[in-house]
Amino acid sequence: MTLMKRGALAILGAASLLSLTACGQGKEEAETSTSDTAPALIKGLTISDARLVLAPVTGNPAAVYFNLSYAGDAALTLTAVTVEGAGMTMIHQTANKDGAMSMAEAGPIALATGVPVTFAPGGLHVMAMQPSQGWKPGGIAKVTLTLSDGTTQTFDAAVRAAGEER
Repeated sequence: MTLMKRGALAILGAASLLSLTACGQGKEEAETSTSDTAPALIKGLTISDARLVLAPVTGNPAAVYFNLSYAGDAALTLTAVTVEGAGMTMIHQTANKDGAMSMAEAGPIALATGVPVTFAPGGLHVMAMQPSQGWKPGGIAKVTLTLSDGTTQTFDAAVRAAGEER
């Protein structure tokens, strides 16, 4: 009888091991199919120092700044930037025209290998119109870049109060 119990336990153990292995394989397959629906990552694109700076007056547009570099082979253009929670966004360029500073909507931004693009005060920046009331200093805002080939890249920007280092 002891031999039968050992045999039954061995069979039960083997069956359990097989079922755990099968569950593990199913999980890997599910993770693979989930990652297929995630936003595309743009090969060679690096984003750093991302921050969203709130306006001094609540409800006024916020500004998004970041550094962008590209080391890819394909010619790409940045065509749009969206910020989760903003009513709308626009890429702006600050310029000195006839001795006066002004902002105008910037056209598509060409990305070239080895040529960094800086979104900073006094130059290119993203205006986040109708800002989310949920944006608070110390929080995070989700920013998404859209390129000319339709790929997107989402990243986190630290939310900063007006007057903090931009």
